[in-house]
Formats: sequence, structure tokens, C-alpha cells
Amino acid sequence: MRRFLVLLACLAAAVGLSTLPAAATPSYCGLAWGSLDKSSPNYSSGVVRDVRAGRHDCYDRLVIDLSGPQAGYRVGYVGTVTQDGSGAGVPLRGGAFLQVTVLAPAHDDAGASTYLPGSRSDLVNVNGYQTFRQVAWAGSFEGQTTLGLGVRARLPFRVFTLEGPARVVIDVAHYW
Repeated sequence: MRRFLVLLACLAAAVGLSTLPAAATPSYCGLAWGSLDKSSPNYSSGVVRDVRAGRHDCYDRLVIDLSGPQAGYRVGYVGTVTQDGSGAGVPLRGGAFLQVTVLAPAHDDAGASTYLPGSRSDLVNVNGYQTFRQVAWAGSFEGQTTLGLGVRARLPFRVFTLEGPARVVIDVAHYW
């Protein structure tokens, strides 16, 4: 009888534990981002004016400045970032690569460049950044502009747009 009671108590404890809510998955700095592709389909009549980066406590930030209304975007991890038009690979430093496509050109209607990087392989100096390793030009073709963002590993990221002036913002977390 004693064995039966012990078995019954163990079974009751197991059933009780299985009905408890699962503990929340911890997140770095309270960020609950993922690493899957992100996009917004809106093409802009504005143009790319500048690319810049910044460091924050929990993430590194890339900002693409635009003139005109907000632009859509496609951002996702790829094996190789490819140049617009040719499809040639863009060499990047880092353990993982984000292909960043902004749905706005980097030239005006007459074909004159609206953004002239000093170096196509290093658009922004990201030396000393915790996550970013390199930001490189991949081209502007058929109304869209593509950049390659080399990061230290496949990490969570988010993408959003801001108005006044229009910007596309990519934040990549330092850790999971």
C-alpha cells in the first residue's frame, strides 16, 4: 500500500508540474527581436542621401537617410550579399551578412548620384563596434539601393522607418 501511495504522489506531482506556465525565454536587454527577414513594400519618390552608424548599449544601429517620403525595405541574412544589376558577390568582413535593400534610388531623375560614398567597401567607419564589422555598397538599380552589412554573427535585428527627415533604421543586437 505504501508503494502505491508513493507512486500516486509522484504522479500527482508530475501532473501538477506539467500544468505550470513555462518560464519566459530570457532576452538580451529586453529585446525580443528575431533573425528572420523583414520587409515593407513601399517604394519612395525620395532618394538616398547618406548612410551612418551609431553604437548603443544593447545594439549597433545603421541609418539610411532619405530625402522625400519614407521608403520600404527588404533586410535579411544571406550567404553572400550581391550587387544590384550584376549579381556579383560583395566581399564583407564578419561571421554573417545582412543584405539591406532600401526601396529608393541613390540618384536623381537625371541619373546624378545623390549619395557618393568615400569608399564603396567601407561606407561607414565601424571600427570598435561590438556587432558591426563592415558596411559596403552593393549598388543602386531600378529604383532601389542595396548595402551589405557584415556583422560578427547571425544576431537578432529589427528594421523600422522614421519621418522628418525620412530614414530607414536597422538595429542589430550585440547578443541573443
